[in-house]
Amino acid sequence: MLDWAEYIHSDPNILVGKPVVKGTRLSVEFLLRLFAVGWTEAQILENYPSLSKQSLRAIFAFAAETTREDELFVLSRAA
Repeated sequence: MLDWAEYIHSDPNILVGKPVVKGTRLSVEFLLRLFAVGWTEAQILENYPSLSKQSLRAIFAFAAETTREDELFVLSRAA
């Protein structure tokens, strides 16, 4: 598995400590939301040339590791 720590870090002086791609002010949350609304990897890389394919893979590795829990959480949505 990709070592996300090579690409993702948190600094209280950058975006109030949100996890960001190193060397940028692009948060993991922001980039995941771009994917969620339909942006492709190519569109993100074109619009944010400071990113690499590896840094985008790292955001998914980070999200997978940080959301892993021993307990199952049932999420409900209001209809």
